[in-house]
Amino acid sequence: MKTFNVIKQNSSCCTTAKDIAVQETFNDLNKELPIVIIGAGPIGLAAAAHLVEKNQSFILLEAGSEIAHNIRTWGHVTLFSPWRYNINKAAKVLLEETDWQEPILETLPTGHELIDLYLKPLAELAQIKPYIQLNSKVVGISRQFNDKMKSKNRVNQSFKIYVEKGDDISIIEAKAVIDATGTWGNPNPANSTGVWLQTEKALAEHIEYGIPDIKVNSSRYTNKKIAVIGGGHSAINTLLSLVELQKENPSTKLVWIMRKNSVDEVYGGKEKDALEARGALGIRIQELVETEKIEVVTPFYISMVKKEEKINIIGTLNDEQTVLTEFDELIVNAGNRPDFTINNELRLSIDTVTESVQALAPLIDPNVHSCGTVRAHGEEILRQPEKDFYIVGAKSYGRAPTFLMATGYEQVRSIAAYLAGDVEASQRVELELPETGVCSSNLNKSNTCC
Repeated sequence: MKTFNVIKQNSSCCTTAKDIAVQETFNDLNKELPIVIIGAGPIGLAAAAHLVEKNQSFILLEAGSEIAHNIRTWGHVTLFSPWRYNINKAAKVLLEETDWQEPILETLPTGHELIDLYLKPLAELAQIKPYIQLNSKVVGISRQFNDKMKSKNRVNQSFKIYVEKGDDISIIEAKAVIDATGTWGNPNPANSTGVWLQTEKALAEHIEYGIPDIKVNSSRYTNKKIAVIGGGHSAINTLLSLVELQKENPSTKLVWIMRKNSVDEVYGGKEKDALEARGALGIRIQELVETEKIEVVTPFYISMVKKEEKINIIGTLNDEQTVLTEFDELIVNAGNRPDFTINNELRLSIDTVTESVQALAPLIDPNVHSCGTVRAHGEEILRQPEKDFYIVGAKSYGRAPTFLMATGYEQVRSIAAYLAGDVEASQRVELELPETGVCSSNLNKSNTCC
């Protein structure tokens, strides 16, 4: 049986205000409550660092058993952004007060190095560590005394965050909430319509979502016929690792399936990309395609994956029904989607197409433009109808694939300033993002993207 605990910080609970004097008292108490950050990844920890900088109390909740739990699942992957884009400024100031050794800024970290050389030391700081709660899964957020339907005095009520810790449920009271839970671990299916089918779920033993560690799991893929599904950087990273396996095991067959009109669309800015490693991905994968190390099938729209003797992929190629046959393993890199389950009792403005924060959608919707670089933005764009509630990081981008860590750092810098009452600082833009080298309309000349 689950038990319930109510956690308050420097405050006692109070009933619905019945007159102005009571309400003013309640508002004063609300000001003493902490800001709750959900998700102790790079963006959540950066939010904590900025709140320390602004002398704001906070609690940082992480569902995993360690900080940046999701990054560990792809820790073997090398980022294409160098350290100088991955270290938050406020975090750096705090770390430099210790014996922390800054990595060489132009080198590229792996996910494991990002955690071990930067995020863990940050989380161990005396200003942050006491306020981190691990193994704390948020299952819901609401307003004090209100569900989504209730409007009376709503903006003056505190937030209630419901947290599962083993068999216990705690309720944390907060004056503001920053949702930095991301989208990793909530993948899109192989199916091009985005619908999860039982036939795909039944293939769980033969499908990997995300970027598997090919070296560690080489026996699973050696001398097999493998389909890599998806047209983004994750698919390219996966294929590059598989090609290394293929060198030692030439019978390993690689088929790259995507919905692009042409594989040329995947190569990106190449030499024009301000992030050299990101551009290099496009250059390298183009070489492998042109030398036929990888077979490309595009534009292919998957309608079903199905297990018979082996795995068949059923879909449409150039408007004709087609079946791709005899696969042993599938690796699906079709992106991720946000999970709004914990936000169901809050009033949100979410774009119906991208599932991003509404005001961000015109900047990141791939149906409108193909620009890889999105201008820096802050609190005002991320503001929700639910006052003092913010969605940040990858989750703020919904299903759009263009998010960079540095973008999230600017988001939380601005939000922390605003919540601390420094409106002028919240309105400044303190970040310049590296250009992708790709910026072209894929609709018509009137729809420019940069």
